[in-house]
Parts: sequence; structure tokens; C-alpha cells
Amino acid sequence: MSKPVQDAYIIAATRLPIGKSGRGYFKNTRPDEMLVKVMQAALAQAPGLEASAIEDAIVGCSFPEGEQGMNIARVASVLAGWGNGVGGVTINRYCASGITAVQMAADRIRVGEADVMFAGGVESMSMIPMGGNKPSLSPLIFEKDENIGIAYGMGLTAEKVAAQWKISREDQDAFAYESHRRAVAAMQAGHFDTEMTPFDVVERTPNLADGSINTKTRTVKLDEGARPDTSVEGLAKLKPVFAAKGSVTAGNSSQTSDGSGGLLIVSEAALKRYNLTPLARFVSFAVKGVPPEIMGIGPIEAIPAALKMAGLKAADLDWVELNEAFAAQSLAVLNDLDSKGIELDRARVNPNGGAIALGHPLGATGAIRAASVIHNLRRTGGKYGMVTMCVGAGQGAAGIFERL
Repeated sequence: MSKPVQDAYIIAATRLPIGKSGRGYFKNTRPDEMLVKVMQAALAQAPGLEASAIEDAIVGCSFPEGEQGMNIARVASVLAGWGNGVGGVTINRYCASGITAVQMAADRIRVGEADVMFAGGVESMSMIPMGGNKPSLSPLIFEKDENIGIAYGMGLTAEKVAAQWKISREDQDAFAYESHRRAVAAMQAGHFDTEMTPFDVVERTPNLADGSINTKTRTVKLDEGARPDTSVEGLAKLKPVFAAKGSVTAGNSSQTSDGSGGLLIVSEAALKRYNLTPLARFVSFAVKGVPPEIMGIGPIEAIPAALKMAGLKAADLDWVELNEAFAAQSLAVLNDLDSKGIELDRARVNPNGGAIALGHPLGATGAIRAASVIHNLRRTGGKYGMVTMCVGAGQGAAGIFERL
């Protein structure tokens, strides 16, 4: 197990409810406004800590352009009232952007370069479409067959994973159903309460009679995507959307979403200086590359590496947030790891449902799921938790936390 110079501790972790892209909670809410709310909420969880103590804000975003461009991390830190002295940098590792931001912030602490850092993620898939506003692929990608997978749509990579790992349509739909069932049950039990920061959504509509603007505010407190009426029979009726004879449907894929999450990470010296209470310790992180055309299997490589670095076994993990980009890739990862003796207890993998039910706001997901792991470990008394996901263009990432 590798040893850092010093440990990095999470003292605050929160997220917003996840909204459906294009038609949900946040369809007209700017991503910088979502990020500002998360920043302010995280700092509010650490009484005694002033914003001026934060050295830098590292924020993940998969498509940092348009409304979430212009280095949204720095823009939001200023708009959050943190002052001009707090830095900000926006980073991109697609779906692993949020967890990479956590890793980078923790590493600044662990090597002794900083004492207080903010790490987060944000994505508005309502305002910035998949691929960005102006996708432009390098012609070099198409000169060699082995590189063409970089240009594949994510759904096509899921179809290739389903075929190669022999994941049936029936198994995918059953997995998707269970994601919704668990999510609805968790909501009814209040399991998301501690990780969630409610958000006041302001809706403005024109009054055509007098030319004024009618304003209505509603507070959203729960993720929008989970459906109590989901059934295996209903999922089975959906047609494949990425290949004519495929098995990947809208129902067994993650939902495109809007959301944001964030954490405050500090050194032991900062814990003592500001009299802070740690929620968790950052343990390890690993990222591995895989063929782009089967990018969904990335966690197969990242999970063993993160476990080895932490000196842990799969059985030591009490909570695992495996991002459900697609049911096909989630099942392929779990089945493949089983075959290699790295067995993840299915009851401990996404106990509160996953991205198929809850949504997947791309660059925000890693930070959102980190908040989920930390608060659920504390709620259940578990010790170690993991956040892991596949990454577009062929990567896998995994980060491990220890409850304190």
C-alpha cells in the first residue's frame, strides 16, 4: 500500500437533486448557479472555516463550454462570495471528471501543498448537449482501425460490451428495474436526506396581457428520474436505440441529467486549526485505459488497481457506487470481476439505485456519488466505500474512501 506524506480528510460533502435534462428541474437553470449553491452549502457544513482558507477549487465538467465554459470553477468561486483569493480550475475526464477533481484536490493535501481544497463537479446536459455545441473529431482518428472507437457513440460501445460479455436483454432490463426499485425505496426511507442540498428553482413566464414576467419558485429535494411504475414488462417493450438488432434501450441506459456536487477536503493541520470534524479519509484512486470501443469495461481495470493501492480486498468494501452508464456495462464489469475472484457483493453495489434511475450528469457524477458514499457509510456504519465508473474514449476510474 502506498503512503502519502499526510492524509486528506473530507469535512463536507453535498449535492443537489439530479434533474432530467431538457425537461426537468434545471432545464432553465445555469450550471454556474448550481455550482455556486453546492459551494456555499459545502462551506456551510464546516462552521469555523472561512472561505479565505480555501486555496483552490477543482471542478469537473465533461463539456466545459457555453454556459459552463469560461473556467466555471473560478467563476463560481467568485460568485459564491469566496473572494478573489480562492483559485479555480476546471478539469475534464468525461464521466470521471468529478471523482478526478476529488483525487486532485486530495493529492494537493496529501503531498503537503495545501491545507484546504474544494473539489466538485457540475453538468447541465440541458444547456450543453452530449459532444458539446460543435463536435469536431480529428481526421487522424479514422486513419487506423484501432482508433475508430474514439468516435463511437456511447450507446454503440454498450452494444459491443453486451455482445462481447454476452449480457442478455433480459438481464439488462432486470438490472434496470432493480435500479429504479432501490432508488424509490431509498427515497421513501429518507436515505438521500443527509447528502442532499435542496435547491430553489425559479420559473419565469411572460404575462402576455400586460408584458410583465410572472415568477414562481419551488424547492426541489429529490432526484427526478426514479419511477415507481417501472416494470420489467414495460422495459421489455422498449426498442433498441443504438443498433437495429441490439439490446441497449433508453430504459436500460443512464438518464441524461443536470446536477452538481462538491466536497471540502483538508489536512490534519487544518482539522486542528479550525476545530473541524472529519467525515471520511481519502484512501486511494486509480485510472486505467481500455479500448475505446468497449469503454464501459473500464472499472474492470481500475477497481483492482485502487484496491491494491489501498491494501484492501473487494470484501472490505461496504458500499460501492458503480455508475450505471448502461446496464450492459455494469453487468459486464460485475461478472468479469467475479470471474477473476474480485467479487463485489451485489447488495453493496448501488444499494440506493444508480444512474439508470437517478441520472448521470456526466462531469458531476463522480462528486455526487462521492457524497453518496460518504454519507451512506456514516448512516450504515460501514468503513470503506468506492466510487467507480467507465469513461468515454476508453478509461475506467475508481476512488476509495474510509468513514471516520
